[in-house]
Amino acid sequence: MTALLIPLAENPLLPAWAEIIAAVVFVGILYFIIRSKVVPQFEATFEARHEAIQGGIEKAEKAQEAAAAALTQYNDQLAEARAEAARIREDAKTQGSQILAEMREQAQAEANRIKVSAQAQLEAERAQILAQLRTEVGGLATTLAGRIVGESLEDDERARRTVDRFLADLEADDNQPTVPA
Repeated sequence: MTALLIPLAENPLLPAWAEIIAAVVFVGILYFIIRSKVVPQFEATFEARHEAIQGGIEKAEKAQEAAAAALTQYNDQLAEARAEAARIREDAKTQGSQILAEMREQAQAEANRIKVSAQAQLEAERAQILAQLRTEVGGLATTLAGRIVGESLEDDERARRTVDRFLADLEADDNQPTVPA
């Protein structure tokens, strides 16, 4: 038991009181220096990083909101453009139909004009041919009648009457229906 009663100064496991006090004073000075110099630097750096991150988040949110607004505006413009394109297509179809109807109407009018003109020309040619035939047939009929009758039918007035009577008889025969026997 004597070994247990060793005086305090002689205990190798316990440091000297001067060392303990010096260590406590050194820890206090170190604590004061760290608290006054290092911790504010850490706090400032932490705050700057926090603000930078927060600002970045706010910028990202603003950019996201702006992108969403731009997307909405783009979609609206796209819808308007599609509606405008559909309206333009419908207008073009309507105008095309109108132009087609006008062209058909003009073509029909031109065809009718050509038909009327051709009919008038045919009537004029028919009248001319009939007059020419009357003259030729009249001359031939006069010559033939003169040979048959034996007297000259050179008198114009008499020849004209004879030709007119002959042609009237021919036309009357053409207008009567023929009955099959």
